[in-house]
Amino acid sequence: MSHPAYAETEPETVARPRLAAIVRRLACTLLISTIAPSVLFYVCLTVGDIRIALAGALAWCYGALAWRLATRRRCPALLWLTALGLTAKTTLTVATGSTFVYFLQPAVTQTLVALLFLVSLCGARPVVARVAADFYPMTAEVAGRPRIQRLFWHLTLMWALLCLGQAALTMWLLETASLHTFVAARMIATTSFAVVGASVTVMFAARIARSERLLAGNLA
Repeated sequence: MSHPAYAETEPETVARPRLAAIVRRLACTLLISTIAPSVLFYVCLTVGDIRIALAGALAWCYGALAWRLATRRRCPALLWLTALGLTAKTTLTVATGSTFVYFLQPAVTQTLVALLFLVSLCGARPVVARVAADFYPMTAEVAGRPRIQRLFWHLTLMWALLCLGQAALTMWLLETASLHTFVAARMIATTSFAVVGASVTVMFAARIARSERLLAGNLA
């Protein structure tokens, strides 16, 4: 039995999930927060019109949030961002009566998000460090490790560049493509950027996690 005097100096216990569990959680978050709303928007636009597409995408996000809150599950930060972004874009579209504004807003939003990511690099906690707990049981001790901090910094920079790339592509498509082509191309691009970004994130994070012995089966 340990002496009470040493209780405060003992390190935090680090839960070590398996890499497969982290990948499943990340894939599920991307599917619910990014891929499903984009696909649903395109399907609703194809079989209906822009109003049905807006309502369908919003209903999905609100439904996903409501279900997680009702079942007391953690709501991923990405899902909140998607829901807030869709709400703002839909409100502005209804207020102005212009669908062009709706399709322009993703480029503006992505640029602002990229700037947020870049600005956060100047602080102690880059954006990726703030959302890491959605995918890994992060403790203060783990988050404070030098290699983990460098990982957060580099991943935040990478996602900022990906957001800027998406914004540039969105603007180009908006100027050159028809409505249905734009929506289809942007859906594919959004999914591709998300998958590539997630894959690179997992690859680098897994390498650092193994070296820091943060994964189950990597305790030797």
